[in-house]
Amino acid sequence: MFKEFYSQRGEQVMISAEQASRFAKGVAGDYNPIHNPDARRFCVPGDLLFTLVLERFGLSRHMQFHFLAMVGADTPLTFSEVENGDIHVTDDNGKCYLTVTRSGETTRDNSAIDAFSRCYVAFSGKNFPHYLKPLMEEHGVMFNPKRPLVIYDSMGFSLERLDGFSPNLTLSRSSLKVNGKRAEALLEFSIHSNGIPMGIGSKKLVVSGLCDYDAVAMEAIVAEFYRLKAAYETP
Repeated sequence: MFKEFYSQRGEQVMISAEQASRFAKGVAGDYNPIHNPDARRFCVPGDLLFTLVLERFGLSRHMQFHFLAMVGADTPLTFSEVENGDIHVTDDNGKCYLTVTRSGETTRDNSAIDAFSRCYVAFSGKNFPHYLKPLMEEHGVMFNPKRPLVIYDSMGFSLERLDGFSPNLTLSRSSLKVNGKRAEALLEFSIHSNGIPMGIGSKKLVVSGLCDYDAVAMEAIVAEFYRLKAAYETP
């Protein structure tokens, strides 16, 4: 389903900076500069790792993803199931980047996995400006406009069933907890299928390098986001 965004080397997966950037912009609508191929602190989008886990191990009714470290370009990754059934994503040195816990029924139906993956990634890619800007404005803080850094901490969801559904995700509640120069944003979402409630979930982000909210600086960042979006979408 997402084979154009990684390459296989034996049992390992490798994601180039160009592949990761195309996924971020083309699938997630995410123009965070940290996913630009030439970014000094480039990292592979967490949502791409999320889709690869579902592609390999299926979609379970209850899943929790914890992102432990940022993945650099061309890092050989191993996706493995450990003894207790958890899933770990590690590199050649044993460094773990992602852990996944799961329970309940699991489906390996490609159409269901693809639909849920794309639906969640489209929702998740709207972190900024759609969800984070109003939260930061409300609390009078923002990331450093010269070095904006928003890190994917974790996400999880619970589904009532896995068969015959056309998922749609909507934001149900958002909150921001500020602690000094860092803040945790919690985005809670509801999952529907044809208007019928099918599940709930949440996503946690960490915003670093906080400073006082500057409306002028924020508007410039938002304008740059939409400039990049238009440039990417224009043939």
